[in-house]
Amino acid sequence: MGAAMRRIQAGNALSAFGLGFTVPYLYVYVAQVRDLGAGTAGAVLAVFAMAALVVLPFTGRVIDRRGPLPVLVGGALLASVGALAMGVSGSVPAAVLSATLLGAGTAVMQPALATMIVWCSSPTTRTRAFATQFFLANLGLGVGGLIGGQLVDESRPGSFTLLFSIEAVMFLVLAGIALTVRLPRPGALVGVVPQDPQDAGDGAAGPGPVAGGGRGGGMRALLSHRAMLQLCVLGFVLFFACYGQFESGLAAYGTEAAGIDPSTLGIALAANTAVIVIAQFVVLRLVERRKRSRVIAAVGLIWALAWVIAGYAGLGHGSQLMATVAFISTYALFGLGEAMLSPTVAPLVADLAPASMVGQYNSAFALVKQLALAVGPAVGGPMGAALHGPYIVTFVLFSLGITALALRLGRQLTPVQDQPSLATASRVVVRHQPETGSEAALAPTR
Repeated sequence: MGAAMRRIQAGNALSAFGLGFTVPYLYVYVAQVRDLGAGTAGAVLAVFAMAALVVLPFTGRVIDRRGPLPVLVGGALLASVGALAMGVSGSVPAAVLSATLLGAGTAVMQPALATMIVWCSSPTTRTRAFATQFFLANLGLGVGGLIGGQLVDESRPGSFTLLFSIEAVMFLVLAGIALTVRLPRPGALVGVVPQDPQDAGDGAAGPGPVAGGGRGGGMRALLSHRAMLQLCVLGFVLFFACYGQFESGLAAYGTEAAGIDPSTLGIALAANTAVIVIAQFVVLRLVERRKRSRVIAAVGLIWALAWVIAGYAGLGHGSQLMATVAFISTYALFGLGEAMLSPTVAPLVADLAPASMVGQYNSAFALVKQLALAVGPAVGGPMGAALHGPYIVTFVLFSLGITALALRLGRQLTPVQDQPSLATASRVVVRHQPETGSEAALAPTR
């Protein structure tokens, strides 16, 4: 890992650490600490998500034209202002405005960071780079949430102001670290199409453009890229069936159907994070030399099993202890699937992107993720609370759908896109292949 990548990963970890201080407590802060009511708290969370949906369609083009660094720094500064404002918000307009700034800032940071990782990696190192990013982000969120839980006090609004201030400082630290990163020159990445297929894995920005995917191709080029469209559909189902249910439908199902104590939800989330942190690099060794489509297909099967276990927790007739263990195991299995996805999905987005559209591809996928996170709770929340059997059946089917979509996507990928380790092997063969007699005769002398 080079110096630029180390700084990018450090900034990513510190910003996640800051987010961990506030994300678990935002609803409680608005509704109870500031006494603005549950309706306002729900509106603040909705505005947080909507702000991301508004800015992401424009973020990718700015990244591709101006580079990811100014976008990341601008997003971090915007998020810092939003966090500080949220910490002192005492009225509905102030809370909503703060959530808008915070949501927009954190949203544009995601594709900017992803693009910086792409620029500082090659297809053969990208898998490990994105796995490291996911590992550090979860570790930062977990540690931040743990420390924040010790500092927070619902009877003291000042304790929440402290949490949001720490978050704001972490965003500033991210901006400061980013400004010290020396990125490859855009001219070395944009518009370069390898002439030799064996060299296609060497460029930091992945394969050459698809048809119509050169500079200025924009959304039309992306929409004409069948593999990317299929990956976006797959990504929506992934985020809808997992992340979109964590704190909404699955939590409602656990408390209503399984009789899980609300405090157990925290333990379940901790188990999810623990599995990711512990298993990430063990899983990485197992998946980085396997086909990405097969790995994602396996995640669908693991999550289908997780939903079946959740069904047992709420619909079975075991003891409360068994229901609790089953429910926690559901979150743990989700964590295993997440650890398998981190070195596959994000690098695949980058490898599918034309050199001049890396930012737009990353932003499009981030937009799909935000849509799934917005729709997921709206659909899963009411179902998880009232329609227990249909809820489980629905998401077992969605998980099996992940497997089917992943296998179908695999047929649209080149061998190297599906399994980047093949690029390394092919280059070794080419470099060590002995010259034939005719080739030796034509070779220039020195």
